[in-house]
Amino acid sequence: MNRATFAVMAVLLATSLFSARLDASEQRNVLLICSDDMRPQLGCYGDPTVKSPNIDRLAGRGMVFEQSYVQQALCSPSRISMLSGRYPATTQIFEIGRTLRATMPDITTVPQHFKNHGYHCRSFGKVYHVGIDDEASWSEPAWHSKKPRYGAIGQAAMEARRKEYAASGTVPPARGQGMVFYAGPAFEATDLGDDDLLDGDTAARGVEQLREYAKRPDQPFFLAVGFANPHVPWVAPKKYWDLYDRAALPLARNEFPPKDAPAFAATSGQDFRWYGNVPEGPLDEPFKRACLHGYLAAISYVDALVGRLLDTLEETGQARNTIVVFWTDHGYYMGEHNWWGAKHNNYEGATRNAMIIAIPGQKSAGQKTRALAQAVDIGPTLIELCGLPAADGLEGRSLKPVLDDPNTDVHDAAFSWYPKAGYLGVAMRTDRWRFVEWTKPGQPPVHELYDQHADPQNDVNLAGRAEHAELIRSLSAQLRARFPVKP
Repeated sequence: MNRATFAVMAVLLATSLFSARLDASEQRNVLLICSDDMRPQLGCYGDPTVKSPNIDRLAGRGMVFEQSYVQQALCSPSRISMLSGRYPATTQIFEIGRTLRATMPDITTVPQHFKNHGYHCRSFGKVYHVGIDDEASWSEPAWHSKKPRYGAIGQAAMEARRKEYAASGTVPPARGQGMVFYAGPAFEATDLGDDDLLDGDTAARGVEQLREYAKRPDQPFFLAVGFANPHVPWVAPKKYWDLYDRAALPLARNEFPPKDAPAFAATSGQDFRWYGNVPEGPLDEPFKRACLHGYLAAISYVDALVGRLLDTLEETGQARNTIVVFWTDHGYYMGEHNWWGAKHNNYEGATRNAMIIAIPGQKSAGQKTRALAQAVDIGPTLIELCGLPAADGLEGRSLKPVLDDPNTDVHDAAFSWYPKAGYLGVAMRTDRWRFVEWTKPGQPPVHELYDQHADPQNDVNLAGRAEHAELIRSLSAQLRARFPVKP
């Protein structure tokens, strides 16, 4: 090797080492913020009533996905699907109870993939599900606040029910109707401070962890922070209730089940009815308004906590290299179809969620996209954005092309699942249509079809109309080419 060649190689090697050090110092972190039961009722989604300045601020430096869908409208299956990057058809988890490892013991989850590539991964609050976590996903055990969900009123009601059980010698159920927790009201405005409640304590712990990471700038992190609100009970400090005029809140205009829909499909969960102050039978207007008031107050409470996390990123300088994802685990019904505090089905209101992705230096900052997106896309997207090797088995697609150009599409459909009455329903949402095919062994398929352009809230099922017969056959073939019915 002559001297000139050696000199050139030395320069190239030095440049390579410098680039490697630069890449390491600029390694992107991930802050994943999850909110429970928050439908896309936010200022950045065009809602004129809700007060969500901090989430809107995130949207201003990121991208709002206006047609984002979860893979099942139920907390645990939805979160397992998102964090595993697999459809429920693959995880085979359609209910709350089993962990992911019960069906896929050797799976590598999305956060686990980051952990395997040098990231420190933490979970605070409701990220998977309380009591249904995944130890292998995190660098340290998942953390859950011990502070109450309720204020004084709810805590007193719970204590009274405990005493009733103790006096009768009855053991309260650990899950379902009759459990001590449901003695509390469906909503409560409390004089407690933000950090005296579970979600505020979770935010405080997330802020503390971000400050710890700031002391170790060479350690990339994947931090997931999950809030319980606005899942019922809607409990928030009174100052968030004071943001709203209850009398001015708009009520749903479609308080009837989807017309011509299968009876078994046109239902939702009933756990809202288990709370201590919910009356039997139809709800009167004052109670409906109180529920809406509580729901919006809970959203604004979460919004303030999101703001604290974003402020901490800015204060510590970590905003420059941290991707922030705000994601909600499904939609929610607040009076539409006469369903309250519920999801548990395959309709648009249950499966459409809020999702915002903000990347440092994002060219498309502040824009919205109508591109179809799914929860299973989050993993592939973050892996590509952080420059990690692709992970095996992920079933979503990276949304980076959409983040680069909001007019780009990576999907022609989004998919959701729900089991009901022995049927398994698979919903396929295209740009225009919501098509649902329900299958049950020994029974012919049952279909639903909704025109999302003319009927965005799924008020009328068109599947039985003769003029749509060919469309039904075409959509069914498209769905089953993607997800064949198992014999």
